[in-house]
Amino acid sequence: MAPAQSAAIKPAVVPASPHGDHAAKIGPNAVIQLIQALTAAGLDDAAKQIFAAAGVGDWLARPPGEMIDERPVAAIHQAVRRLLPPDQAVAVLTDAGRRTGDYILANRIPKFAQTILKLLPAPLAARMLVKAITAHSWTFAGSGRFSGQVGRNVVFEIVGNPICAGEHAETLVCVWHAAVFQRLFQVLVSPRSRAVETACGAHGDACCRFVVDWKAVPERSCAKAAATDAATSTCCGCCADSADSVSPDSGPSAGHVISSKAR
Repeated sequence: MAPAQSAAIKPAVVPASPHGDHAAKIGPNAVIQLIQALTAAGLDDAAKQIFAAAGVGDWLARPPGEMIDERPVAAIHQAVRRLLPPDQAVAVLTDAGRRTGDYILANRIPKFAQTILKLLPAPLAARMLVKAITAHSWTFAGSGRFSGQVGRNVVFEIVGNPICAGEHAETLVCVWHAAVFQRLFQVLVSPRSRAVETACGAHGDACCRFVVDWKAVPERSCAKAAATDAATSTCCGCCADSADSVSPDSGPSAGHVISSKAR
């Protein structure tokens, strides 16, 4: 994205194209912040096993610094869920997501843009933030198809989420994404914001769906969706009731606030 499009966006190093050379790559913070979270939890030995199982043991000593193939990133996240006790895996991935959100706030969203968002009413700030997230979704959704909607709450969906590609789970597993969204919304929209995954590709759903609400915490699952035929796995739409789709080129121009540097 050219810097001339908005004074609020930092110069891009690589093009933000969801269908170009970066369609199968993800930002390095999906790995870097996970290493930090494992270290903070005192899991250095487990980290060696996790990264070795993913076939990238050398990344612990030399973490990637630019956009990377989404497949080893997915292998790492899935190894965390496979090798750690469930509660510990959730805690580590949640911490990694929070740290990723903090990195974005510290390095990718200019302070003046953050100040503007914090001064706006929550619904307007949410719309602008969703626009920015959608415009740069290729950095965390990789080859997945991402969409963002704003209504009474915010709904993000990733169809074909590469982080859980090929994974089969009895629970909703994409807590890293949820934690990233929650941290950004808590700081820039409302400290009451909560992000919850309500559908997951690893759980057999048609997409990974995340509901962000600063008024009421959404349910972890939709009862009507659970009753839907597993072959279609389509939500009833209650989570996104009255929602409007947000595209990178719609809505207030100040929504372009996140730098598209590798993150």
